Amino acid sequence: MRRHADDIPRGERGLLTAYWALSGYGLRASRALAWLGTAMVATVVLLMAFGIAQDTPKQTATGTVPAGGGEVTFTIDKDDPKNPTGERFTGERFEKALNITLNSVVFRSSGQDLTTTGTYVEMTSRLTEPVLLGLAVLAVRNRVKR
Repeated sequence: MRRHADDIPRGERGLLTAYWALSGYGLRASRALAWLGTAMVATVVLLMAFGIAQDTPKQTATGTVPAGGGEVTFTIDKDDPKNPTGERFTGERFEKALNITLNSVVFRSSGQDLTTTGTYVEMTSRLTEPVLLGLAVLAVRNRVKR
């Protein structure tokens, strides 16, 4: 009833409402797991549609060799990831997107070359999905403790 009280600040009320909606005050693991699954599916779809680069940018090395010998200087350059064109929903892109999403649940970076949109999608999922996993774990812990 605290989230319905009039004297509670708006921010706290919003936080309590979100806690209730996402995990039923830490008592409903199924609700938290359903939200986690929904967030993961949304992340996979967004990465497949906008986040994974069309091709993995190749590294190129250029250098100069002095005529009389000496040091060789190489410059390693890598192109920026390009947005995909054509078919976006393929098995290969699904596998990459799923790998990135599963890594984001446990705070790991995928190491994939992502577009700018993909980078923001991954950052958002690395923030929200572990929170939902934690809410599910807390709900299971509360059920076991009883």
